[in-house]
Amino acid sequence: MTPILGWTLADPAWLLLLLALPLVSWLRSRRGQPVLVIPFAARWAAREVVPRSRLPLALVYAGLALLALALARPQQVDDKRQARQTGYDIVLAVDISGSMLAEDYESGGQRMNRLQAIKPILEAFVARRPNDRIGVVTFGGRAYTLAPLTTDHDWLGRQVGRLQVGLVEDGTAVGDALSLAVARLGQPERTENGRRLGGFAILLTDGANNSGSVDPLAAAEIARSKGIPVYTIGAGQDGAVPMPVFDQSGRKVGYQRVLSDLDEATLQRIAEHSGGRYFRAADAGTVDAAFAAIDREQKIEFDATSTLKVHERFELVAWPGLLLLLAGFWLAQPRREEVFA
Repeated sequence: MTPILGWTLADPAWLLLLLALPLVSWLRSRRGQPVLVIPFAARWAAREVVPRSRLPLALVYAGLALLALALARPQQVDDKRQARQTGYDIVLAVDISGSMLAEDYESGGQRMNRLQAIKPILEAFVARRPNDRIGVVTFGGRAYTLAPLTTDHDWLGRQVGRLQVGLVEDGTAVGDALSLAVARLGQPERTENGRRLGGFAILLTDGANNSGSVDPLAAAEIARSKGIPVYTIGAGQDGAVPMPVFDQSGRKVGYQRVLSDLDEATLQRIAEHSGGRYFRAADAGTVDAAFAAIDREQKIEFDATSTLKVHERFELVAWPGLLLLLAGFWLAQPRREEVFA
């Protein structure tokens, strides 16, 4: 990646101070005594003494101009051009339905809900795969695109961190979410013989499909026909699980026992039919196993996001400006013999 050197001003409005210099020069020309409207200006001219040179004034004006430029904050921009890099395209389909509040996980002796349990998995995909383009689909009763495929993982990590139950309608539209994830991967330029190269869908859910218009296995068939493996991750324990109860103000007041509706059989069929694998979120090494399975596939090439590095360079003009200003003041002071003449 070849750097391009460039310059910019962070606060260019300070350059308006330069307009004051011609005004000061005009005001000085209207006076009988050569006086500059700045601190210590009275010392510039002894009574009935005319400066022997215009140099002090020129130095002061140059110093003020450089200080104004310093206040505008010149910056050097190191812009790295977009480069081609290889990696994978991964779309994460994340369940944020109401059942994800079930607290059937523990961490450090504290209960943890299902969304909290799978967030480390999401964060691992974002943080540990810097060369991949990653997108996110969220779903409850309907499916939505939270983030398109992107290499800006810092931004993506912030979006994942904001995920919470209640952002979308309640329900579990597994089929809709999977079909939307497959659609987000549909890019003709990365298709060869009708099959998508380097594209994967990761489906994370805790429940059986009970909403939406697309059957999960029909969505899996679409993924298979396009050559997109689907890796499914089931969250939650079997049997009766503790579901928190909230009052009208949203404060947790207790728990009730509800039956978990995780449909492992369907998630396994989706994975097997599309060429992916099924994992339980409770399994140790879930993330590493998913990464290992993905990394056996063929990588693709795409444009990486360009990066900017900005270096503050105001000191390059601030110090010369201050020195010129002080030099102008010093040269403008009347000599002893002029004062007592």
